[in-house]
Amino acid sequence: MKTIQTIAIFLGLLAITNACTPKMSFLRSSVVPAASGSTNVKKDKNDNYTLKVSVRNLAEPRDLTPPKNTYIVWMKQDDNSVKKLGQLHPSGKALTATLNTASVVKPKEVYITAEDNVDILYPAGQTILTTER
Repeated sequence: MKTIQTIAIFLGLLAITNACTPKMSFLRSSVVPAASGSTNVKKDKNDNYTLKVSVRNLAEPRDLTPPKNTYIVWMKQDDNSVKKLGQLHPSGKALTATLNTASVVKPKEVYITAEDNVDILYPAGQTILTTER
């Protein structure tokens, strides 16, 4: 009986561990050194991954050299394909921005690029922040 309880506890802990992935912190940016942030990834009850991207001190894209129009968040998947997650709009005194989205695939890496056009399908601009080590 104790063995069954031990196995049940182990499987329960394993399920909890698989439901949440660790926070992915962005590395320091050489383009916007003051920028910082992270991405929290969790698996929901439908086996999708919810992502919450949060950044601070992200300079307005028009203040970059060369100036850009927007920031786009991307994720790299295990097969190295890239998926566009959405747009960031830094605002307020702390220039904060957040993006909440979902994916059917667990992200391998999340990164932010500065782009001229919000309608692009693949990253073309300079990478501002990345979680890749």
